[in-house]
Amino acid sequence: MKLRLTTIYVMLLLLPLSSEATVPSQYAKQPVEWFQGEEGRRIADNVLTWQTPIGGWPKNRDTASEPFDGKIEDLHATFDNSATTGELRFLARAFRATNEPRYQQAFLKGFSHILKAQYPNGGWPQFYPLSKNYHRHITFNDNAMVRILELLRDVSESPDYRFLKTEDRTKAEAAVIKGIDCILRTQIKQNGKRTVWCAQHDEKTLAPAWARSYEPPSLSGAESVGVVRFLMSLEEPTPEIIAAVEGAVEWFRSVTIHGMRLDKFTNANGQDDRRIVADPDARPLWARFYELGSNRPIFLDRDSVVRYAFAEIGQERRTGYAYYGNWAARLLTDEYPRWREKHKFPKE
Repeated sequence: MKLRLTTIYVMLLLLPLSSEATVPSQYAKQPVEWFQGEEGRRIADNVLTWQTPIGGWPKNRDTASEPFDGKIEDLHATFDNSATTGELRFLARAFRATNEPRYQQAFLKGFSHILKAQYPNGGWPQFYPLSKNYHRHITFNDNAMVRILELLRDVSESPDYRFLKTEDRTKAEAAVIKGIDCILRTQIKQNGKRTVWCAQHDEKTLAPAWARSYEPPSLSGAESVGVVRFLMSLEEPTPEIIAAVEGAVEWFRSVTIHGMRLDKFTNANGQDDRRIVADPDARPLWARFYELGSNRPIFLDRDSVVRYAFAEIGQERRTGYAYYGNWAARLLTDEYPRWREKHKFPKE
């Protein structure tokens, strides 16, 4: 199977991400001269100080601007919020520009960490070493698994990673193949029909799983978009991949919310708030969570009680979490039709 990804999908995914600290990947496209200069070397050396003993990096920390000056054991490696994958892309670029061995060594350590973290079934947890809580689950949330797969695909195919041994690039390709298989196996079926994915799946049973108290086993109207985009970017999709994409698109179409708008307002207590209001001109919406089986949008406070109306949860969660979004709009109107045209599938 060819794993080359087309460039048309290299974009910022429209997912409801947590706020992230500055990550080194924003510097990865700097010219060679920048990396060879004082600022480039300073930032690269800063990134090295944040690498944990097991090879990964922490999340929500600015690992570029300043060196880490605390206790290294206080840092916990994760793949959440672009952590680790962002640093590795930056260090690969830094090594290519400077040929500095310490950047290559740090990359290899992080690369090894990613391979060790992959489950035999092909999935990745949010944290490794594994914790006893939800972080151990296979994590599509925050696009974590897709970002790992995109990095490993580049390691296996892109000339940017020719500094790696052939055996390492072969390992990366094998990990991607396993990851794709995991994606296909975790796709949720309802009445025999393929739908989408949960934000996280049990690492043993592959069933949809709880994460935080307001993130239940469900069908994801957000994270699933990134998974479909990744599958569509595979250069030679197998019949199984095609079926997965088609099933997900059909499901997204079936649960589209028309004629409603997410509105920001100030409530009676003077607080910023949100509500859903009728608007015939509104862009299509999708809920973050859909109930398994019924496909009804669901909403939760931190008490983990499922509710079927956005207004029934508290102001804190209404404003503090993305329960609605336009996530699948571009996928359905632009990317999916172009994907079908590219592969010369019959017109719908």
